[in-house]
Amino acid sequence: MALSDLLYPDNPKRRQELIHLHQELLNCMSINFQATNELAGVLNEHLGCNITCIQMRESSTVKENCDIIIQAMSEIQQQVQKIDSDMKEKLEPVLYQKLYDIKEPELEKIAIAHKVFSIILGEATSTAGMVAVKLLSSNFITLAVSNLVSLLAQIGASVLGGISITILGLGIEMILHAILGAVERNQLLEAVKSYEKHLAEFKAASEKYQRDIQEVASSVKQQVQ
Repeated sequence: MALSDLLYPDNPKRRQELIHLHQELLNCMSINFQATNELAGVLNEHLGCNITCIQMRESSTVKENCDIIIQAMSEIQQQVQKIDSDMKEKLEPVLYQKLYDIKEPELEKIAIAHKVFSIILGEATSTAGMVAVKLLSSNFITLAVSNLVSLLAQIGASVLGGISITILGLGIEMILHAILGAVERNQLLEAVKSYEKHLAEFKAASEKYQRDIQEVASSVKQQVQ
């Protein structure tokens, strides 16, 4: 038993909590990588975008992987903003406003958006208008993505950020060393509290992000069928 465990008997329990929380954090990040790639694929296929797919880097830290997702999300935000600008430029003001009017039938909005993309792309897929409407007329980009980007930035800047995502295979002592540098009870308590706070917020935001993307992806599949 380590000397710190003799001095602070609850340390072994805290260690296990840190390992469990770290694994949950990485699981959330993995889901967000997959969801971001799914959305990028829809944009690339139907709206003429060219967004690069991303992969978790097992040799990198939590912060470096957070930065990868943030960069991809920023690129998606820029593409959606460009789509909005194209719509505004090519539509008469009355038609453009209809895209954001919650009282307007969705089918009419889709028809308007599809007409614009047929002009922009030369030949748009049958789902182009629907994808554009789903992204533009909802709060998906402004809320789900922005909230998740903010949380990822906080996690990257926290005590968690410098940990390698492969640290789990290196044993408990290495995990603690990576997180704290020294095994002290107060530091362990602080690290666990930090994990719990960030993870609770991150899981909620990640789940909403995934649900929103699945809604768009499901609509695309139904349209294709």
